[in-house]
Amino acid sequence: MAAFICTACGMQYPSCEAPPNTCPICIDERQFVRASGQSWTTLEGLRNTHCNKFRRLAAGLTTIETTPAFGIGQRAILAHTPAGNVLWDCIALIDDATVDVLAGLGGVAAIAISHPHYYTTMVEWSRALGGVPIHLHAADRQWVMRADRAVQFWEGDTKLIAPGLTLVRLGGHFEGGTVLHWANWREGRGVLLSGDILQVVPSRHVSFMRSYPNLIPLSAAKVQRMAEILEPFAFEAIYGAFSGRGQIDANGKQVVASSVARYIARISET
Repeated sequence: MAAFICTACGMQYPSCEAPPNTCPICIDERQFVRASGQSWTTLEGLRNTHCNKFRRLAAGLTTIETTPAFGIGQRAILAHTPAGNVLWDCIALIDDATVDVLAGLGGVAAIAISHPHYYTTMVEWSRALGGVPIHLHAADRQWVMRADRAVQFWEGDTKLIAPGLTLVRLGGHFEGGTVLHWANWREGRGVLLSGDILQVVPSRHVSFMRSYPNLIPLSAAKVQRMAEILEPFAFEAIYGAFSGRGQIDANGKQVVASSVARYIARISET
């Protein structure tokens, strides 16, 4: 039996003799089934056709991306913190080479994921890295397609997972939509790893959507609530889920404030 992986979103399902009829992630209004129909692969198949590349993003931050692009095409980010390395978000491909590189970088103490589109093969990652915990917000529990004891659900708006390292539940894109705040990054400048809960866009702003591919916006009230939850946190840089779509290296707090104001002004027009 194989643990099948959806080729459109990268979600892995429990081992079975045949793939599921549908992928709940893809039939949800936030994602889509490709015109060619639902298709599946396995981790073994993916390892035969793809590999991962590592790149320095900024001080203390390394990206991991699959080439050629697979699924949604997001990147994972390794945060090198004094309390241990944290893998932020997940990609579908995990192989021996990736594990070797991560070991050389000091290993991984924990995994944290922004929202269900990036759960992918998180259980395989945890097991390959020694059974490290996977921190997910409990509001998105229903989207976990492969249960495992490594998955640790948390509740509320914040969770401290290491000194200076806080998961912040903003909601928005998903009810449990989470960002990672590293307060001590670069001598206290602070950085926000935003996934696409705050989507970094080419104009060096951030934006907000319920569905990015299907262009379903969020309400002004929800975006305002996201801004209020984030307000106590200081940060200079914001790094999102995708390479090549712009990044925010400075004035991140002000960027979010102006982006929220811009979004609310447009969504509230009559």
